[in-house]
Amino acid sequence: MSEHKTSAIIDGDAVIGRPLRKVKWYRSTFYNATILGLCSFAAPGLWGAMNSLGAGGAATPELINAANALTFCLMILSCYFSSVLVKYIGIRGALCFGTIGFAPYSAGLYTNNRFGTEWLVLFGAALCGISAGVFWSAEAAIAIAYPEPWNRGRVLGYWLSYTLFGQVLGGAINLGLNADRGEAGAVSYKVYLVFIVLQALGPFVALLLTPPRKAERTDGVEVKLEIYDHPWLEMKAMARQFLDRRFLLLILFIGQGVYAEAVYFTYLALWFTVRSRALGSFLSAIVTIISINVLGSWLDRKKLSLKIRSRGAFWVIVTLQGAWWLWATVNVSRFAQTRPTYDWSDSGFGAGFGVFIFLRVGFQFNYMLFFFIITNLADDEQQVIRFSASLRGTESAWQALSYGLGSLWTFASVGGVYLNFALWAISIFPAWLVIKQFGAETAPLSIEEEVQAGPAVIIDNQPIEKSAGQ
Repeated sequence: MSEHKTSAIIDGDAVIGRPLRKVKWYRSTFYNATILGLCSFAAPGLWGAMNSLGAGGAATPELINAANALTFCLMILSCYFSSVLVKYIGIRGALCFGTIGFAPYSAGLYTNNRFGTEWLVLFGAALCGISAGVFWSAEAAIAIAYPEPWNRGRVLGYWLSYTLFGQVLGGAINLGLNADRGEAGAVSYKVYLVFIVLQALGPFVALLLTPPRKAERTDGVEVKLEIYDHPWLEMKAMARQFLDRRFLLLILFIGQGVYAEAVYFTYLALWFTVRSRALGSFLSAIVTIISINVLGSWLDRKKLSLKIRSRGAFWVIVTLQGAWWLWATVNVSRFAQTRPTYDWSDSGFGAGFGVFIFLRVGFQFNYMLFFFIITNLADDEQQVIRFSASLRGTESAWQALSYGLGSLWTFASVGGVYLNFALWAISIFPAWLVIKQFGAETAPLSIEEEVQAGPAVIIDNQPIEKSAGQ
């Protein structure tokens, strides 16, 4: 068994037969998952809340989609360099830096909504892109490396719930302010003031994260999230990680999952009234929180083999996605002819609105599956950071494309749904080539399989790995 696999993400059962370690609450997995969740709430959570109002709450989606495309283009670069930044300022510093750009983005939306200013939307989007790529990479690495292996799926669900709580809050505020507005248009500017204040708190919350070497897990394993290589060597290592055959096979699958965000937010902005958009933000977040925590519990069911859990989750998600994209395709083909603006009191509202809810759920399902896959690809703590950055950079590239195309009317109205449906279809087989290796007897043992194969023997506090055949 490879000797370079370290305690950052493995050795989950290394303490089987020994009592679980008592930990300080302010250094525990739950505490750090909560801090990470609060950061996600303040940063991407409230960013998503505004987008879940449809095009950032704007009256028309074109400018906001262009701004979001700029954000994600810059995130491709900041994701790539995030591991170098981690080397110098640590994972906590990277998380703090990553939260800085979200408040200026919201300020741009506020001035556009109230005064019609456009330049600050683009400037705020640029600042957001520079910082958000680092945040995305850091939060993914923390969410994978800090929890005990048997607790990882639940922690992922718990953390992602905070991101969605931002959308619950945004939807609730907006419903209260716009419940009497049964027409198309822009969202009340007062919503943005609340968001700006909350997002400005993000960097201070990030400083409350326990540094990796001080974090305490109940299995007694030390958390390590550090980069040791020279920056140039680290950049080369990042490139090699991205070009890993297994990761390349996942690129289309990642694309079909994250391209959807611009598609369904634009769908909501084009075809629904202000208060219906607010309802969509609120209701979809609640349904998604419940759904992803159910998925997290499934992924943590260690009584089932990794093979069953990974294949079961993959095929259920893929099948549901196909059904939802078919539904959306039928809807937008009809809407392109009839040009409706649905309010919740209109007939036909449910058929148009329901698919938005399910596509939101599917988006988060895909996210959780991506993290689960990365967990089973990474061999050590440095690979956790690099794979997380590669994942987030790839997501950013796809989302830059989706928001960029979404600024064009043809793609905003129908083309985005058609393209996403096609991406879903062609991504399944390459992704399956990776998924089917998890738990396969002839494949090298993954992180989870090492945990399940047998506990390490503890001698002088050093785990000695035990082979699967012993």
